[in-house]
Amino acid sequence: MEGVVVRAAGSRGGGVVAGLVAAAAFATSGPVAKPLLEAGWTPGGAILFRLSFGALLLVGPALWALRGRYRLLVTERRTLLLFGLVGVAGSTSLYYLAVDRLPIAVALLVEYTAPLLLLGWAWARTRRTPSRLTLVGAALAMGGLVLVLDLTGSINLDPVGLLFAFAAAVGNAAYFAMTARPSPLPPVAVAGSGLVVGALVIGLLLVVGVLPLRTPAVPVHVAGTSTSWLVLALVLGALPTAFAYGVSTVSVRILGERTASFLALAEVLFAVVLAWALLGEAPAGVQLVGALLVVGGVALVRRGATDESTALLVEPAPADVLVLPTSDAPLPDADLREAQPLAV
Repeated sequence: MEGVVVRAAGSRGGGVVAGLVAAAAFATSGPVAKPLLEAGWTPGGAILFRLSFGALLLVGPALWALRGRYRLLVTERRTLLLFGLVGVAGSTSLYYLAVDRLPIAVALLVEYTAPLLLLGWAWARTRRTPSRLTLVGAALAMGGLVLVLDLTGSINLDPVGLLFAFAAAVGNAAYFAMTARPSPLPPVAVAGSGLVVGALVIGLLLVVGVLPLRTPAVPVHVAGTSTSWLVLALVLGALPTAFAYGVSTVSVRILGERTASFLALAEVLFAVVLAWALLGEAPAGVQLVGALLVVGGVALVRRGATDESTALLVEPAPADVLVLPTSDAPLPDADLREAQPLAV
């Protein structure tokens, strides 16, 4: 059954739960990596360990999911290489390069313009204007992010850093777009392959000297306690990498890139809570207001996508046109495709 296009099984409600779980897992990356960086690790070293260990953890599940369909790794090699290069290695490394030149809040906000890039791309590609609910939800979610990140005061922004941050946003958008497309590969195989490619790319950048490498084996401090660097490094590779990418690919397959990318904005909310709990960075009142706006915006985007799907299904075809469903003719937007059962 190598020619069968795979869509992840599950209801949209299940996709939302998976997306929120993935967002919470991704949000641990910053609080876990920061003590390592403060202990002398370079961003390149942290990224390499994160992707390499994450890939190692997903190799087994990926091979089990393929079970005799290993030729798919060859037939889908271009997609997997592009996914690992742009969606994994590209977005991760560009974000860290942006953080080197910009305040973290600014870099994070710019990277999370990715959902708007996807919305605009779908609009231009399909020439179908998003529903009013979708547009209002997008505006609320992005406005809420500004409040959550609490960007106040005058900030001198490095133009090169902004370029890196916007490039990271493109990589983030590419991650959701490539993960959502119908594929004969199981989601966990896509995630595992992407991490392998990403780790190899980062390793190459370290070898040629584009990214510096330093990973001192020293104690690190987190939540007021001292622990081994290895503990945090293993958590970094397991929770916000192997687990997060594995669950995220399932969610994106079910929900489509638009809804899943806006749902991923919840990562910022979880990151604020974790920074409060682990690093003592308590959120301000304006951030709590922003959190409500983000949640409301995501709900409107999801409702808007549902309304668009319903409108598309009931829109009558011209009287002289016979519309026949085909397996290789996707609907205009991944959010409008229905999830089909997946047997793996």
